[in-house]
Amino acid sequence: MMSDQETAPRADHQAPDTKPASEPPSSPAPASARGPSLWTRLKGLLALRTASLRDDLEVALEAEKNGETADFTASERTILKNVLELGEKRVEDVMVPRADIEAVDAEETLGTLVARFRQVGHSRMPVYVDTLDNITGFIHVKDAMRRITEPVTDPEKDVPVRLVSTPLKQKLAKLEIVRTVLFVPPLMPVGDLLQQMQLKRVHMAIVIDEFGGTDGVVTIEDLLEAVVGEIEDEHDEDVALVRRVNSANFIASARAELSEVRAVIGDDFDPGSHAEDVDTLGGLVFDLAGRVPQKGEVIGGIKGFEFEVLQADPRQIKRIKIKRTKQRAPRKPPLKKPDDLGSIDAAE
Repeated sequence: MMSDQETAPRADHQAPDTKPASEPPSSPAPASARGPSLWTRLKGLLALRTASLRDDLEVALEAEKNGETADFTASERTILKNVLELGEKRVEDVMVPRADIEAVDAEETLGTLVARFRQVGHSRMPVYVDTLDNITGFIHVKDAMRRITEPVTDPEKDVPVRLVSTPLKQKLAKLEIVRTVLFVPPLMPVGDLLQQMQLKRVHMAIVIDEFGGTDGVVTIEDLLEAVVGEIEDEHDEDVALVRRVNSANFIASARAELSEVRAVIGDDFDPGSHAEDVDTLGGLVFDLAGRVPQKGEVIGGIKGFEFEVLQADPRQIKRIKIKRTKQRAPRKPPLKKPDDLGSIDAAE
């Protein structure tokens, strides 16, 4: 992996003018008829108040919470609450962390990229040269499909397009389908990044640290979820972060919350005082080891359990096997022999 010192300046990552410059247009969904808009009701509710709009909204939401009024629906309350908190959120709060980035090397072929799109179910994928610390842009699945299909002009043909196999063997670096990506710091306000994405019509940003290394990736969907809540599409699947193999072994993502781990394993899984400092299983193992352990290492420190690192990189733990260690049964006192009982009676 490229060192931080060798990372090229981000200005060099801008895609040439010959590459796609903005997102492909999407068809808007038809709007359904409904009653007065949220903004209309807000203006009516706050018309006679003199405090700031923020204060008025906070008062109104608190009244809703206490059951004093019913001016907003549950979803509207959620959106308004998130909007009020938006000024405090930073890009690092909503980004996909480095360990979970799905990306492709520029030296891979278009066929490999198509296979990755099928595997992960994303519509955009970052492209890097050599390492994740040198991301040059991203590819949209629509651009990949345009490269492997051609329109059929023969009116006698039943299909409107035909597949073209030749580009599947070409390397991504030579296809000129890499789109421009933004590079932003982790402490950038979410609202500021959303404005930049709207202005520049770029729907993906790479979050970089002070050394130019890649910390994570954030899409416009991640930013919208900060306002409206979780957005699930037809490709999203509910994947358990903690999976029971048998009564003594469990496989878990390092991102699993400790409460979730305990719910699956049982009440005997007790992180103790460690739970005051960390929230996730990966954080617990890091705290126990005092560093990022390597793949294959076994970490102890929790009574009745040990942790084997199944997947990790130099920066982060990714997957962990939790093993329930066998506890010795408490020793029972030896049974007294009949002769011993007789001796005791005689002594009495």
